[in-house]
Amino acid sequence: LFVYDCAPCLHVSSLMISCCLLLYPSQPMVTYNLVLSKNQSKQHNQPKYQQELPEDNFVMGESLDIIAKIDTDPRFGPTNQILPASGRKDIKAWQKSVQTLLRTLQRPRYVATGLLPEFQQIDGRHAFIKNHQLPPYEKPEWKGDGTQENPGMDMDVKLKLYAEAMAADPTPLVEDLNARLVELDDMLYSEHYCSEGGFSLDDVDLWARLRSITIVSGVQWPSKLRSYMDNLSALGDVPLYDEMAL
Repeated sequence: LFVYDCAPCLHVSSLMISCCLLLYPSQPMVTYNLVLSKNQSKQHNQPKYQQELPEDNFVMGESLDIIAKIDTDPRFGPTNQILPASGRKDIKAWQKSVQTLLRTLQRPRYVATGLLPEFQQIDGRHAFIKNHQLPPYEKPEWKGDGTQENPGMDMDVKLKLYAEAMAADPTPLVEDLNARLVELDDMLYSEHYCSEGGFSLDDVDLWARLRSITIVSGVQWPSKLRSYMDNLSALGDVPLYDEMAL
């Protein structure tokens, strides 16, 4: 099974990897990459060996769409191994409520650790900083729109803001996060899947996002939620970031 992944954010890459391994643990994985659309391929000068189904000339650009395709197309193996998303509003609301908190804690640590392959080169670190805003800034203000009127924030300013965020005392934010994780623990159906009925796209999305929290040192995981993280990590053979947490 060959999947070409150029996912720009870490949780999406882990989402793709975990699903491929969960669905097809016996198949060798050549690589894990998100298929770019043809227009994106031209823009990013990507080679033409992306995952295209020859009879379909088929290219996909979204991770969840790729997962759904793999899980419903018998050419890839057994189908319907992942239940559809339940549409739970409580978990979505929780994710939205911690968005600013997690961006402030996680994003500087991705860059600072130096242990993640995509950030071992300075160009990779700068590309991430260039495209991923820190609170309270929003993307239009951070990146701009390519016009002279709104060119975006100067790169030196972005680097300074990332350095300041990393140097700041994280204790109040981590304490807030610990309390929010207790809230999420109560929403979790079991230590094996978050929603009643079994492993679903709810887990694909939630676990991949929560994995990013493990790069933050000092986080206290409630018992059920920690077991959930460990169980899905083992099931998908996708490690957490605890050993490199900052």
